[in-house]
Amino acid sequence: MTDPVSTWRRCADGSVLLDGFHALKHAVRFGAEVVVAVTADRGATLALADELAPDVRDTLDALLTEVSQETYASLVARPHPTAVAALAVRPSRDANLRVLARRPRTAPVVLLDQPRNLGNAGAVIRLAAGFGATGVVTTGTLDPWHPTVVRGGAGLHFATAVERLDLDELPFGPLFALDPEGEDIRGLKLPDDAVLAFGSERSGLSAGLRARTDHLVALPMRPQVSSYNLATSVAMTLYHWSATEGAHRAP
Repeated sequence: MTDPVSTWRRCADGSVLLDGFHALKHAVRFGAEVVVAVTADRGATLALADELAPDVRDTLDALLTEVSQETYASLVARPHPTAVAALAVRPSRDANLRVLARRPRTAPVVLLDQPRNLGNAGAVIRLAAGFGATGVVTTGTLDPWHPTVVRGGAGLHFATAVERLDLDELPFGPLFALDPEGEDIRGLKLPDDAVLAFGSERSGLSAGLRARTDHLVALPMRPQVSSYNLATSVAMTLYHWSATEGAHRAP
């Protein structure tokens, strides 16, 4: 039997850290290639699977190896309360680009323009997966596969295409960018092939992205309220898309 600790230490660099039961559960559901998975309490983890994820219980049973609490804590920087962790293969850039370029596109792509907050990026990916968005694209320096982002996304990176791109690599489709000076979103129908762009938490849309934008769109907001949280803005926009008559609805 292969030693899971040796496998972990050999494969940690370059692999995706799945931190916690829910991250592993979601990754398995959406086809992640799991290299190694450990738990400090195999019985408790499988009981959790019986309760919350019976669809992947047998797969988790085959993947998980029990290690001591001390060994588990030595493998992850921030031990999760569920005492479960795994390493998975990151989807290739080419595979993600093929998904983003597929035509016709039946759901929007979410674009985060130079985001700064890792937790916000993770929350957006979780939202995008839940709404069935085609993918989440980021520009700038933030790595959308950073362990903190994956933790915030609860393993749902594997349910949508997640990639960092330059502005000249953006997917096809009309670009709708959220901006306080834009047209009220309540009067618009967002097409299924839209690219929905959101500026950074601190400085909004970059000049480069603004110059490429086809439509500026504003969310309804009470006077004297300056802004919404990034993930909230994405949720409101995706909900509007999904609720618009004729729009594609995630299964």
